[in-house]
Amino acid sequence: MHTASFAGVQDAARQIAGHAVRTPLIESPALNARVGGRVLLKAETLQVAGAFKFRGAYNRISRLTADELKRGVVAYSSGNHAQAVAAAARMVGTSAIIVMPADSPSVKVEGVRAFGGEVRMYDRYTESREAIGEEIAASKGSVLVRPFDDPYVIEGQGTVGLEMVDQAKAAGAHIDQLVCGASGGGLIAGVNLAMAALSPHSPVIAVEPKHYNDMQLSIAAGERKTHPPAPGTICDALMTDRPGELTFPINRRVDRVETVSDAEVAEAVRYAFRVLKLVVEPGGAVSLAALLAGRIQAKDRTTALVLSGGNVDPGLFAAIIEDRFTPID
Repeated sequence: MHTASFAGVQDAARQIAGHAVRTPLIESPALNARVGGRVLLKAETLQVAGAFKFRGAYNRISRLTADELKRGVVAYSSGNHAQAVAAAARMVGTSAIIVMPADSPSVKVEGVRAFGGEVRMYDRYTESREAIGEEIAASKGSVLVRPFDDPYVIEGQGTVGLEMVDQAKAAGAHIDQLVCGASGGGLIAGVNLAMAALSPHSPVIAVEPKHYNDMQLSIAAGERKTHPPAPGTICDALMTDRPGELTFPINRRVDRVETVSDAEVAEAVRYAFRVLKLVVEPGGAVSLAALLAGRIQAKDRTTALVLSGGNVDPGLFAAIIEDRFTPID
């Protein structure tokens, strides 16, 4: 069985070249001045389908056999993986059925359909997306493309880290610390594979929503744990209940896990829009939120941050940037 590795990340970079966007590593004088250090922002908001997820989806789907392509793919996701799978499926000429929670942001559902994907809705509180996805895949003979627990998906996401190290070097910078959001852990696992090989002494810091801190609890316990019942969060992309089976062993190397409140995330979304001139969805802004809230000590250091996605519901985005959003936490 294929195991995720740094060599696999390098191979993924070759596989996705010309299909995924090599997103820029952005530097803001205003942000640097605010934190007293150098901050390098990886703008995965500019990726195909608006989030880093396309990297892993394309790396997996582009490797399907001719027979597998005829039978199509199935995925389950609250939105970004969904759009990425639909986009990658269209590129390689296969069909995609996406299982999405009924409360997914409409912009993400519309995004899936725009890429030609078929959407099947489910209730995230009473139904299992994994069971539904597996049932559809079994009935149709389709390939199930998991959002994070797939070695090719992990390696595809790892190209984010590969590019960040290369781009930082080109900018005359050495990454002193890297900050990345975490949910199932596919992105940060891929980033960890890259950083362990290319910059092993640079700490990787994970960030989660305050009430969805399953990685924080799992790292502390040394085994995969779920979080207590949670009240919901604007970070719809980061609402998994436990770290992935394949991602967790890789992510045990993280330096630490920080958490942020919805209010802090909303402030980061506002800051990204007003100061950085970037549209960042709440789940994609958690690393910036941790920095702005003072959880990350950036003074006299070079801090690399991943802005992982920009697919935000227009109504929620307007409420946040106009200071009309009231967080539940």
